[in-house]
Amino acid sequence: MPKREQALTCWLTEQVGLREICIEPASDDASFRRYFRVTLPDGTTRIAMDAPPEREDCAPFLRIAEQLSAVGLHVPEIHAADTELGFILLEDLGSVHYLDRLNDVSADRLYGDALAALAIIQSVGPRQGLPTYDTEMLQREMALFPDWLLGRHLGLALSEQEQSALGDVFGLLVASALEQPRVCVHRDYHSRNLLVCRSPSPGILDFQDAVVGPVTYDLVSLLKDCYVAWPTERVQAWAMGYFELAVQSGILSSADEGRFLRWFDLMGVQRHLKASGIFARLNHRDGKPGYLADIPRTLGYIVEVANRYPELTALGELIERRVLPGLT
Repeated sequence: MPKREQALTCWLTEQVGLREICIEPASDDASFRRYFRVTLPDGTTRIAMDAPPEREDCAPFLRIAEQLSAVGLHVPEIHAADTELGFILLEDLGSVHYLDRLNDVSADRLYGDALAALAIIQSVGPRQGLPTYDTEMLQREMALFPDWLLGRHLGLALSEQEQSALGDVFGLLVASALEQPRVCVHRDYHSRNLLVCRSPSPGILDFQDAVVGPVTYDLVSLLKDCYVAWPTERVQAWAMGYFELAVQSGILSSADEGRFLRWFDLMGVQRHLKASGIFARLNHRDGKPGYLADIPRTLGYIVEVANRYPELTALGELIERRVLPGLT
């Protein structure tokens, strides 16, 4: 048994006081965290998070979990925690992710629940003490695209003209993000981090990297998901439905209606540049090649948006001409 698993078992039995338990892997994470399902003698289960302290800080997870729970959202209850060791024992919200259940019939209902929860996050979710989604963070995220996907994964060298055009697009996307109303942003609000579970549903995971940032970020994470895609018309209808809910909730003003879809689209380009770079980095740095298959879908969102915004034409052409062919 690996040393971390031995230490986790020791913590659960000696510090937490659990006896006669069965520990099995539950899931991996795109970070350095790992999760184990702990079965107790009576058949009930818990989830044990292993977050190596030299790699991950548990404190934000614990703090934000408490804050989100306080406003009525369904996040895992904390049963025990040791931030120095990097172990947390959590409520088990199950293993049925949105990605497992989303289809043409279920999507309206599931997204309806997720959008209602998002309105709570944005209207009364935590802000104090959260980092700000500022220019530096937005630029650093987008830089993952040329650094890891273009350079490391595909071995592409951009011409000076292409570099200049990409820089112009980055500036446009940052400006659009920064002009939006600022809210609590989950940052990974998508089908692999939302669980179909007992009411209130969804169960919400992976919120420890929350920031204060653009109002459309989590919305585009959900509706332009890197793991499942829907027709553009349906996505826009869901987005505008959320706009109406956000106005009713005091998150947005009716005066924002004319530019809301532009905010939404450009925010999606920023996120999908970041995500495609992260997927390449997960392969090359972390030995997790499974995300490579999601890159074409992720870049496809950018191409679709670029076809509707002249200022993104150069980016769309770069992806269609030089990037997507190298991924096949």
